[in-house]
Order: sequence, then C-alpha cells, then structure tokens
Amino acid sequence: MKILDFGILVVDIIAAGLSSIAEPGKVIFTPRGIKTRIGGHAANFSIDEVKIGLNGKDILVIGAIGYDIFGKFIEETLKRYGVLTDLERIKEADTSKNIILVVKGEDRRFHVDIGANIYLSVNHIIETIETRKPQIIYVGATGWLGKVDDNLDTILSKAEDSTITFVDPIAPYGKDWKHILPALKYTDIFHCNNIEASMITDCTSIEKSGEELLKNGVKMVLITMGEKGLYARTSSWSIRMNAFKVDTVDPTGAGDAFSAGVIYKLIEKNIKSVEEISVNKALDILVFASAAGASATLKEGTTEGVVRETIDSIIKKLGKEIMEQAVIEEF
Repeated sequence: MKILDFGILVVDIIAAGLSSIAEPGKVIFTPRGIKTRIGGHAANFSIDEVKIGLNGKDILVIGAIGYDIFGKFIEETLKRYGVLTDLERIKEADTSKNIILVVKGEDRRFHVDIGANIYLSVNHIIETIETRKPQIIYVGATGWLGKVDDNLDTILSKAEDSTITFVDPIAPYGKDWKHILPALKYTDIFHCNNIEASMITDCTSIEKSGEELLKNGVKMVLITMGEKGLYARTSSWSIRMNAFKVDTVDPTGAGDAFSAGVIYKLIEKNIKSVEEISVNKALDILVFASAAGASATLKEGTTEGVVRETIDSIIKKLGKEIMEQAVIEEF
C-alpha cells in the first residue's frame, strides 16, 4: 500500500442544464436527468489515481459513511475501481450528500449535508499510519472531519520521516480557517485555491500567501487559480504557470484530479521527500497535474473526464507552450 487516503466521502446528486430554479410550489423538469455520483475529496482522489494509471491495491481509503443506501453506493463504487477500503459505519448520522443544482450560464449551487464525515475516528487513522507505514498520506479534505480536524497535527506527526504528507483543505464546517495552522508544520505539500489561501493566511496576494504558508512549516505550497493557472513555491524556487485551455463542461473535481496528478508523478519518479524536487522536476509534475485537472472539467461529474489518454493528449497539444510560458524564480 503506497497511499493512505483519508477524508470526506460524499454522494453528489446532480441536476444540470436547468433553465432556472423552481419558484415555490412550481415544478422544473430536468433536461439532463438527475444523476447520482460519488464525490468528496477522498473518493475523487482515489478514483482519479486509478484512472490515471495507479493500481487500486496501492491505495487505502479511510472515511466515514452511514448505514444507508448511499454508504453502500460509496463502498461499492470504490471497490469497483479496485481501491482498498477501510470505511467506518456511523450510527449517529447518514452518509454525506450534496444536492448540486446547475442553471445554464450560472455557477453551481451546492446544498450539503456533512453527515457521517464529522464522526471519523482519530485513533483509526493513527493506528493505520503506525501499522501500514504508507509512502504518501493524502488528507482530502480537512474542514469537515470533526475531531480529525482538531487533531490533524497529532495524526500527521505519527508519519515516518520517509512519508510525504499532502493536505488538501475544504471550506470548514463549524470552525474558521485557522484550525489548519497547527498541522502545517507536519505538512510536506499543501494544496488549496487562491481564495482559500487568502482566508488561511490573511494575505491578499498568492506570493505572500505562499510565503506565509512556508513560514508555518509547509515545504511545498501549491495554489491553484482555475482558469488563471497556478502558483507553486518552496524555499528554493517558485513557479507561476498558466492553465490548460479546454472546453470546460463541469469544473467540479478539477482540484482533486490535480492533486492526484501530483501524487501520481511523485510515485512514478520515486520521490521520497520534497527536497528532492528540483524546479525542473516540479515543472514536469505540475504540467501533468494541471492536465489531469483540466481533463476532469471535460465531462459532468467529479471523475468522469479523468482519462489517461485525454491527459496525455492535452499535454501533447499544449504542454510545450505551457512550460515555455511558465515564470520561474530560484532562490
């Protein structure tokens, strides 16, 4: 088992292509039906890794689900992709669900039940880290995980020096963004978007946000900005890179696919620590990860568009241009 993946598990219930939102007492018929898809960072990430090319048996997913049909749906979907699962069944809550309404020409509307995620066990994760000794720990995502969020520093401190820790946050439930700060000194790679970076650091620019996150102990900062590209920073170098321009259908899940692309490349290159990542290696990793993120936007749903052949095609068509336009600084 190479990757321990723990975090939120969600079932997405999606009505897309709507002409409008129904007025009270009125009915709107859904032109593209209502679709049920697996979601949540931990699920999306693991499925994306398999679709990119990793063996599912190299990934162990830990998460919390309820005793309901949605929990069964999550478990069966993950097993269908061949990933290993160690899911906690929670009596206190049902499986998390997200009702997503998408009106033509408008951004998505999310309606979330946090559900079982908030009851995920701290001891369960710590015991797995200590017994399985994973090569990489992916946290996807901190913010909805109750006591796991509150003890994330303790959890990550149990990782061996040879383990790379990768943390991906989400807008927090019942707490502010500062809850993440104690865990940063145990975080090798931290990925968030530019809005999240600003909320966490109280900085107005991505450069200052990157510096602040490094000061708090992160070794590599990855800040994605959607169509505006990304900013990556370590103590040795920074990279500002444009996004791949593709015909976006649904941007949901692009960040999870990006994270999956980064970690896939770390494993492919047999990288054991962030210090091994030179600026040239980083550029190669980020081009691949950005193409993976772009592929996720090509189809409706979080993981439907992630296909290795599509990623390779995007890189072949636009990768050289993206690399040549990257702005690199070395310190």
